[in-house]
Amino acid sequence: MRKAGKVYLIGAGPGDPELLTLKAVRALGEADVVLADDLVNRAVLAHAPKARVVEVGKRGGCKSTPQAFIHKLMLRLARAGKVVARVKGGDPFVFGRGGEELQYLRRGGIVVEVVSGITAGMCVPASLGIPVTHRDYVRGVTFITGHTQAGGDINWEALSRSGTTLVIYMGMAQLGEITTQLSLAGMAPSTPACAIQHGTLPLQRQVISTLEGLCEAVKRAALGSPAVVVIGEVVSLAAVARNTETLRQVA
Repeated sequence: MRKAGKVYLIGAGPGDPELLTLKAVRALGEADVVLADDLVNRAVLAHAPKARVVEVGKRGGCKSTPQAFIHKLMLRLARAGKVVARVKGGDPFVFGRGGEELQYLRRGGIVVEVVSGITAGMCVPASLGIPVTHRDYVRGVTFITGHTQAGGDINWEALSRSGTTLVIYMGMAQLGEITTQLSLAGMAPSTPACAIQHGTLPLQRQVISTLEGLCEAVKRAALGSPAVVVIGEVVSLAAVARNTETLRQVA
């Protein structure tokens, strides 16, 4: 009788392999097959010594493995009795399509276990000493993506008036549009803002500026993806580590 397969949806965290959870380490050790996204630090895969690794790269702005193919591959492997570790950067349920994969696999009758990871939107700002919430500065945080489905409108006025720290994933390609729209919606041009590339890794780089000056500062520093953008008064608390490269620009 064929053994029953299952799928783990695992968050590998923002980059630093030491930020992997103990539960993720256990799940990786059980895996027969690992489906690894492009942003997953390959040091994480050392915890899956018996697994076959399948690269299913998904990175903003680059050619990606079709999501439908990943769905079908997970389903086929699990139905064949394999323990599948679907490993994503950050957390699978924060702009990671983990919810879509969970729905698909459940419809196929597959047992799925979610193993949460540390999302970049909290951990990467923290690497600079930026708390996304602070009772003296801000009453909440809003996570948004700069990469939306066709026709997906963003309510810029609501974001500008939210009184929350804005943490933007996958926003570098649209950074000029994002900062312009927030300014037009009423956000002060002097609002502290930063962009952090390769957060938590030794090659981390960042620029610290203002809403008005951020786009130009990013261009001068030649920052690109993957990066997290943080906009709000809490950015003024940034304390840059010695081993990271930073451009400070005051608009």
